[in-house]
Amino acid sequence: MSVFRPRSSVSQNMPRTIFHLDLDAFFCAVEELRNPALRGKAFVVGGNPQERGVVSSASYPARAKGARNAMPTAQAMRLCPGLIIVPPTRGIYGQYSAQVMALLREYTLTLQQLSIDEAFLDMTEFLEKSRVSPRELALEIQGRIKNEISLPASIGVATSKLVAKMASGAAKPNGVKVISPGEEAIFLAPMQVGELWGVGQVTAARLNALGILTIGDLQRAPAPALAGVFGRFATQVSERARGIDTSAVESAREVKSISEERTFARDVADRATLRNLLLQLSDEVAARLRANGLFAKTIQLKLRWHDFNTITRQSTLAEPTQLGEEIFGAVEPLWLGAWRTGERVRLLGVGASGLSEGHQLGMFGADEREQKMALARVVDELREQYGKDAIQRAILKKKK
Repeated sequence: MSVFRPRSSVSQNMPRTIFHLDLDAFFCAVEELRNPALRGKAFVVGGNPQERGVVSSASYPARAKGARNAMPTAQAMRLCPGLIIVPPTRGIYGQYSAQVMALLREYTLTLQQLSIDEAFLDMTEFLEKSRVSPRELALEIQGRIKNEISLPASIGVATSKLVAKMASGAAKPNGVKVISPGEEAIFLAPMQVGELWGVGQVTAARLNALGILTIGDLQRAPAPALAGVFGRFATQVSERARGIDTSAVESAREVKSISEERTFARDVADRATLRNLLLQLSDEVAARLRANGLFAKTIQLKLRWHDFNTITRQSTLAEPTQLGEEIFGAVEPLWLGAWRTGERVRLLGVGASGLSEGHQLGMFGADEREQKMALARVVDELREQYGKDAIQRAILKKKK
């Protein structure tokens, strides 16, 4: 196929056209390619149920019987008698993901990879210069992924990232959903308020207590009621309920580094408090790496003392990572090497650089590492749906 590449800039008056592509039951779909006998069967890709394994991905027949991502494998087996457990396959998922992302970049380089199996694309310029409709283009991309890579995909199309992502969810499995400009609020209105991207489970419960059950209710809610729940973000939430989201599709290739830092209201000298914050920051940096489809080779520590003197330290990893525990494993020795018991700290920061869009698994421990990355992505999805506090490390939760 000859892919059209527009050359000129987009008219600033033209509504954006954003695609959100999500590969359906990605790990399961890949395993079906490796073993066609799995097609149509209730199976999950996950860890050993005797070793506290967790479901990384569930096939649609397994989902119909109650199996879900991030569920303990043993629980999934109880819900689904005869469930087939397939261990994750080392390295293969990244290879298929790379093929899909390469195909998408034939259409636009304005691509933001959220995880191994989903991405945003800004197709505004392409569509302005081509003679196809958004639906035709989405179906073409979906068809090429199926025919050339043998994977099913769902695509949502809208004027914003928020609505495009929710449209792809509504299109599953293996569908295309196009929300025309001006129809965003109508599309969102019937959905439960907890389905709004960014509204967590706890917040949804508070809204339900106020009688706000659907996104349509949220669209009509008076400002004082929303301010009581969202504070200064009430206006932004009200806009998002109507499908207003101006955030740009940010190409991961433009990201040079990712960092998170916290300034204490009062200087802190407690070892456990500082260590737990480093762990939390490491997890946050890792989540952002995964959201951008990136791996980091270099980890940085930023430490500001009570007198505002600031130091930085860094460490280079043996292989790139996007796991919080590996980032923490690199930054903790840097902190211990710089901090002495009793010294008061004003700010802590964790950074990641030396970014790349792929990784090679080492020979030793690769299967375990692949499982950890799969589980981390599942946790990301749950936090996105139910709020960042829905799942926490036990050591951090105890300190609340």
